[in-house]
Amino acid sequence: MNFKYTVCFIKRNNQILMLNREKEPIMGIWNGVGGKIEKSEFPEQAALREIWEETTIELDSFISQGVVTWLTPEGKLDGMHVFLGELDNLFTYDTPIKTREGILDWKDIDWILNPNNLGIPQKIPHYLPTLLAHKGNHLFTYDQDKMVHQKL
Repeated sequence: MNFKYTVCFIKRNNQILMLNREKEPIMGIWNGVGGKIEKSEFPEQAALREIWEETTIELDSFISQGVVTWLTPEGKLDGMHVFLGELDNLFTYDTPIKTREGILDWKDIDWILNPNNLGIPQKIPHYLPTLLAHKGNHLFTYDQDKMVHQKL
């Protein structure tokens, strides 16, 4: 399955580097970094490029990845490619940092997954724990913002 977008979570210790976006479609929401897949790119290539463009962090690979799918209100299948990369615990990257996309900052995983956190996209608390716990490839299927299927 190939979709137009990637979202990437960069983990260091018990934190993930998140971006509070200043542009639509999810302006004001904390999310992973990522963006559009160029015509000549594979999703992994696009994710690594987007990480570099948005953070100047150079990752070589991902420890976990997947595809999140859902049906649009028109009944069309849509989705995005999700990735989890991990940095060495001693890697230094001081935040917050203001970028052209928004503000980058390290957020504790517990804060991201807190059920009362309204500052992140609704789907993240459903699929991020699996990306963190199970290395490899995953498929997450949603129906009206509720996960209905997960394949490890």
